[in-house]
Amino acid sequence: MPGNFIERLKTAPVLCDGATGTLLYGKGIFINRCYDELNVSQPDLIRALHHEYLQAGAEVIETNTFGANSFRLERHGLADKVKDINVAGARLAKEAAKSFDAWVAGSVGPLGIRIEPLGKTSFQEARDAFRQQIAALIEGGVDVLILETFGYLEELHQAYQAARELDPSIPVIAQVTVDEDATCLDGSTPEVFGPRIQEWGADVIGCNCSVGPVAMLEAMERLRAATTAPISAQPNAGIPRSVEGRNIYLCSPEYMASYARKFVTAGVKLVGGCCGTTPEHIREMKSALRAGQARAKTSGTQVKAEVPHAVPAVPLDQRSKLGAKVARREFVTMVEIVPPKGTNIEKELEGAKFLKSVGVDGINIPDSPRASARMSNQALSVLLQQQAGVEAILHYTCRDRNVLCIQSDLLGAAAVGIRNLICITGDPPKMGGYPDATAVFDVDAIGLVNIVHNLNRGLDIGGNPIGAGTSFVIGVGANPGVPNLDEEIRRFEYKVEAGAEYAVTQPVFDLSLLENFIRRIEHFKIPVFAGIWPLVSARNAEFMKNELRVSVPDSILDRMSRAPNPEAARHEGVAIAREMLIAVREMVQGAQISAPQGRYSSAVDVLEALGGNAARA
Repeated sequence: MPGNFIERLKTAPVLCDGATGTLLYGKGIFINRCYDELNVSQPDLIRALHHEYLQAGAEVIETNTFGANSFRLERHGLADKVKDINVAGARLAKEAAKSFDAWVAGSVGPLGIRIEPLGKTSFQEARDAFRQQIAALIEGGVDVLILETFGYLEELHQAYQAARELDPSIPVIAQVTVDEDATCLDGSTPEVFGPRIQEWGADVIGCNCSVGPVAMLEAMERLRAATTAPISAQPNAGIPRSVEGRNIYLCSPEYMASYARKFVTAGVKLVGGCCGTTPEHIREMKSALRAGQARAKTSGTQVKAEVPHAVPAVPLDQRSKLGAKVARREFVTMVEIVPPKGTNIEKELEGAKFLKSVGVDGINIPDSPRASARMSNQALSVLLQQQAGVEAILHYTCRDRNVLCIQSDLLGAAAVGIRNLICITGDPPKMGGYPDATAVFDVDAIGLVNIVHNLNRGLDIGGNPIGAGTSFVIGVGANPGVPNLDEEIRRFEYKVEAGAEYAVTQPVFDLSLLENFIRRIEHFKIPVFAGIWPLVSARNAEFMKNELRVSVPDSILDRMSRAPNPEAARHEGVAIAREMLIAVREMVQGAQISAPQGRYSSAVDVLEALGGNAARA
């Protein structure tokens, strides 16, 4: 026995294991199988899974019994095997944990059916089902019970009562699952479920599953304020995917480790992972927590949730003028200046001076737009800041750069005074005029944001200290008009979790799409700047719609096609852009105005729709 579990929680954070189903699926077990039954039919597989987590540093492992109640097992024709499966699950975990001096937590999940008043199953029937499962887990020798992923407090209460009736002395961890607003399926918030579960007498109260680390952290902060009991957090992790040959870094082990420390600072005593979390995640989390504990012992203070050797990030309002406006939630105006194809920047420099004179907040400089070969946008950013005295917003793409080059580039940008970034994946070279050019996509925009976020805290891509952190304001792109908006929202969430501080949309011509997008992402609570594009011709509008996949309504195509000459078409494009800007003004916190063909006066004509100097918008 590793000792008294509750007493251990009082001394330092305890690390639980991660997902079971994720690993089993990865080992070739199809999802139509009963995973709990593997305790009996494939014990070596389950024993090996436990060993993976224990070797990674988990101090608590959960039994493979989440769905091992009579209601769920009945679907597989195994309702009469509740005792066998749970006892086997407990004993397998105990055998594995013995040589590691770890605790075994008996995993108990919801019944998978509706109980009264929402369903036909009574409270007593539910409690009896939980008693049957929990009795078998206790017989198998579990040290702790973990009631997890409950969306309804009444059902959780029945499980809790069953546990206490069987053994009042066994520690009980009671965990609910919440959405992005930290709300259970039954509408309970941390301010409600925290005190209520504490009143029952649960030893640990927490949340698991459903959301990633960012939303989970907010839930923990609210739960900590609502209860005095020890609290636990086991968020989901993103699963790395391959998209069009790119290696996508989503919720990496290092990222999970950084949030493990944040959870500890928020007062969490039991930290672990849920769906998508692997032994690699747990290993990184263990390393991070161990380093934090070592520093705490040396300093005599409580464990802090900072990354080992990390430095505090510079406050957003102190990083740049743009950062200050973002922090104050003031309306931001920026105009795009495309780098020249040669080395002469006279036109771009004069344009930047002109835009500064009318009060534009910053100059947005794309990186080889449409995969064309142009002057380095980083070089142009430095020159415009030095010679025009205007703040640059550097587009930084992952295309053509491996992670080492990305880090070197960003450190160089910080050293020469670049403070504002928009992190984007970038267009493949074959979209441009060089079809034989190759691409390097070590990471996409999500991974890039992770890298920049770490650099801001004085850490390189390996988590090693680099001294003083950078001071980048981190922006990302967003496209409200993509066909698969759910995927766009998921990626947006990953970007925010990674550290994004504002977003700039693709050009807006369809207000309904922007309204829907804003509604879908409003809970992420980061400023959104609308892209505004003054069309120059009907052909330009058709190109935007059919080749750039920007949603351009037929009514706008018709307006542009009815212009009698090129000058009239440009005037109509500006008029449409002004209408868009006025319409989105109350929806967003800023606007990026493009200047097609280098016509900066057109961008200013659009900004005049705001009234007065752009800087006062």
